[in-house]
Amino acid sequence: MSIEWKGVMPAVTTKFTKDDQLDLQMFETNVNAQLDAGVHGIVLGGTLGEASTLTDLEKRTLTQTTVDIVKGKVPVLINIAEQTTKGAIEAAQKAEADGAKGLMMLPPMRYSAGDREVVEYFKAVATNSSLPIMVYNNPVDYKTEVTLDMFDELLKCETIQAVKESTRDISNVTRIKNRFGNRLKIMTGVDTLALESLLMGANGWVAGLVCAFPKETVAIYELQKAGRIKEALEIYRWFLPLLELDINSKLVQNIKLAEVATGIGTENVRAPRLPLIGAERANVLNIIEEGLKNRPQLPDYKNL
Repeated sequence: MSIEWKGVMPAVTTKFTKDDQLDLQMFETNVNAQLDAGVHGIVLGGTLGEASTLTDLEKRTLTQTTVDIVKGKVPVLINIAEQTTKGAIEAAQKAEADGAKGLMMLPPMRYSAGDREVVEYFKAVATNSSLPIMVYNNPVDYKTEVTLDMFDELLKCETIQAVKESTRDISNVTRIKNRFGNRLKIMTGVDTLALESLLMGANGWVAGLVCAFPKETVAIYELQKAGRIKEALEIYRWFLPLLELDINSKLVQNIKLAEVATGIGTENVRAPRLPLIGAERANVLNIIEEGLKNRPQLPDYKNL
């Protein structure tokens, strides 16, 4: 399966049991809810997936399990977030062996690599795996920016095909389009800028709150694509307080609470993360409860 870089691709959370094992039963419940809503891909092991806490075996188990669940309906991607080039190549090759159809890739972890080092890191993976790659460009959280000049070099590699655009600069969508046309597909990666990015020409949305609200997320994408902007805006405006839970250092805990509220997740996180308590928890629950109370009636977005 080749990847069409478009539509909504959930960056799914990793489900854990109370004794800190993978909860594959609840994970399957959530992935099936995403498929039922009409998502266009599944992204594993990202920030929301608590990637830094997962063992190599757990990542492989998640990949294989997801491939079994989706049964070829949508592509399965896994995030590469490694400290060494060797480790990144090995992770990509394991992902390919486990049935993944694409990679989302961050620059090197921990070491603050220079531009040339970042480019060579991505190119090394691209030349040692046949999987298509989406570069995860998030300088706000990960402190390394992949600039347009760097993409000039990276796009010499056929398998580097897309960017998860998370710079928080909405005008960057236009800069990418002006410079690269359709050669570099754009998947917006910031929930609170998603509709704006799509309207400016982004091809799709790697989403966070979709984990709890899959139908509403896909409806926004499909409505704007069909030119029904007013309807998309109405849902998006309702959604915004919830989407803001994604641009917060506790986004994992926030979104897992939302998944509990919609019946497709648990609150369990892996230490050092801890479940929310006190006023912080009460505030998040209030936002979720308000959203559920005013949840919009969706049109038949699958048949536009």
